Amino acid sequence: PAFFVAFDLLQHDGQELLTRPYAERRALLENLFSEHALTAPWTLCPQTMDLAKAREWLESWTDVSGVEGILIKPLNGRYLPGYRGWTKIRRRDTTEMIVGAITGTLTRPGLLVLGRHDQDGRLRAVGRTVPLRRDAARQVAEHLTAAAPGHPWTGAKFSATWGSRDTLDTTLVHPVLVAEVSADRAIDHGGVYRHPLRFQRLRLDVGIEDVPRFGEGPAAAVG
Repeated sequence: PAFFVAFDLLQHDGQELLTRPYAERRALLENLFSEHALTAPWTLCPQTMDLAKAREWLESWTDVSGVEGILIKPLNGRYLPGYRGWTKIRRRDTTEMIVGAITGTLTRPGLLVLGRHDQDGRLRAVGRTVPLRRDAARQVAEHLTAAAPGHPWTGAKFSATWGSRDTLDTTLVHPVLVAEVSADRAIDHGGVYRHPLRFQRLRLDVGIEDVPRFGEGPAAAVG
């Protein structure tokens, strides 16, 4: 079932509230829920000023699919259309993926295109990293090998960013290297990461058979 989750109130009884402080808008919103005894599917987005409670939400509620993190809002802030006046803190986890392609060259890789095997053993692309730092690029380059004929991504194109029609200029590599990355919780159905991943290190101590399967998410990390 679908739920309507309300987190702000911009108009009340025909009166615009954009210039009112957030604390006042929130109080009016809570009063509406109380006065009308609203229950599911009407849902009031939870809020707290308790740092410990916020930390608990960040660690536990983000296990729910689609919940990426928490928002920090100034109590005296006005609502500014088209302006990001709130701060979003995303939960990030470390996990392992297989290096299947790169941008740049084998001696100076730019970023990594990463994948995981599905239940049928096919290597599926799941995301890309941000551009590698110089020291990380050198580390990766020492272990890269050009792809042999029959690479599972032969002829594939990879989007430069999530939802973009622009494609990356990639070089396929032998998919045997395992990379540890930091990832947030924005994951599409099936296990594809919306936002760029942050390369942490190569995992030369594990094999590709130890990497979580496609769709298993970020929590299933190799120890």
